[in-house]
Amino acid sequence: MASDSPIILWFRRDLRLSDHPALDMAVETGRPIVPVFVHDEVVETHGAAPKWRLGLAVQCFQERLREVGSRLILRRGTAENVLQQLAEETGATTIWWTRAYDPAAIRRDEAVKSALTGQGLEAGSKPGHLLFEPWSVETQQGGYYKVYSPYWRAVKDREVPATLAAPPQLSSPAQWPDSDDLKDWNMGAGMNRGARIVRPFATIGEVAAHERLEAFTRDRIDDYETARDVPATDGTSSLSENLTYGEISPRTCWHAATKAQNEGRDGAGTWLSELAWREFAYHLLYHTPRLLTDNWREEWDAFPWNEDERLAEVKAWKQGRTGIPFVDAAMREMFVTGRMHNRARMIVASYLTKHLMCHWRIGKEWFEDCLIDWDPANNSMGWQWAAGSGPDATPYFRIFNPITQLDKFDGDRAYVHRWIAEGRETPHEDALKYFDAIPRHWPMSPDDDYPAPIVGHKEGRERALEAYQNRDF
Repeated sequence: MASDSPIILWFRRDLRLSDHPALDMAVETGRPIVPVFVHDEVVETHGAAPKWRLGLAVQCFQERLREVGSRLILRRGTAENVLQQLAEETGATTIWWTRAYDPAAIRRDEAVKSALTGQGLEAGSKPGHLLFEPWSVETQQGGYYKVYSPYWRAVKDREVPATLAAPPQLSSPAQWPDSDDLKDWNMGAGMNRGARIVRPFATIGEVAAHERLEAFTRDRIDDYETARDVPATDGTSSLSENLTYGEISPRTCWHAATKAQNEGRDGAGTWLSELAWREFAYHLLYHTPRLLTDNWREEWDAFPWNEDERLAEVKAWKQGRTGIPFVDAAMREMFVTGRMHNRARMIVASYLTKHLMCHWRIGKEWFEDCLIDWDPANNSMGWQWAAGSGPDATPYFRIFNPITQLDKFDGDRAYVHRWIAEGRETPHEDALKYFDAIPRHWPMSPDDDYPAPIVGHKEGRERALEAYQNRDF
């Protein structure tokens, strides 16, 4: 390869400068670097909120690159065609990117690598999205882990390489190729009026992500083990949003947590295990791609879940009008902020798949459209865990009681009052924002009466248990 030919760095879910292995390798060569983001066939499939949030991440990363004397080239089209064209335009002989692990991304990347290497170019992926490559963690029998606890024991004491510093400057090519205008992509089109409501709740970019990590480890990690379950409390790191777009690396988080643990900080060990849960989700997705679309436990194919999204119960669940306060508050939180507290995710998932007897795919796909921290592995893993059809899942007969869960984790109803306006003389401003964010064709108003439960806990539990006891497997 020509020693002075440019290197194309294809950025995807790795929109950062610090601790970026592919970028670090490119800088070490001393060659010009052409950073590129492609609105490709995988991006086209993203739901409304994830695509909008990705657009904000790209916009912020453009500014970050300008700070180091570079720029981000934007192109739209199939990745294979765009990268081939850019290589011709720039004379680049090397194209690198950060590895992805979901099936659609793997298919795309394999096609890109085959096409580029077929033309005599150097092309390939580098690590950076995970702590541990999925194939590098094996059981004693040589297979992959299907249960989290032994997976955690296998990785918790592994050495994790030190993080890499952000480069102070990037070498530019002699001539920059043309770039699309990000505004022309209109990546927020699917959000409609909801974008204006959700935007203040998003924390965007590498600098903000590092500030968020610093604040968490400084102020809140000691209480993490208990506070993480209280939805009205700011007790989590909230970094799922930034990890999703690679605005911060998992290694950066891991080392910050390890440092806190070595200092004797309570909660640090629990947060480390949560970071490993993210790894476990990707471990399973890589080895069993059906996790995204099909019951991981194939015997659950015979279970009589409803799969009709047109049912009134499904519509009420999506709109936060089930009459179950914990469920409704959580669904509205997601619509206003683009995120949902993890304890609340378990409650709404259990209610949909058990009380309402609806297939987990309905919930998974709704989250894919509404969450700004949507992650393909964690979303699918979480839904299958809650439904009982996944690996290391909660048993189907474990049915969360949304009433007692509310008493336990929101005893003073601060969470419910923040997100539900109906029936309150002076609703919280965030509860009112929900009505500004929802589609206009949803006939809802804060002046409505709060609905009676569409399915009560006792009724739903009994129906779900009867179906489970009468199953054909």
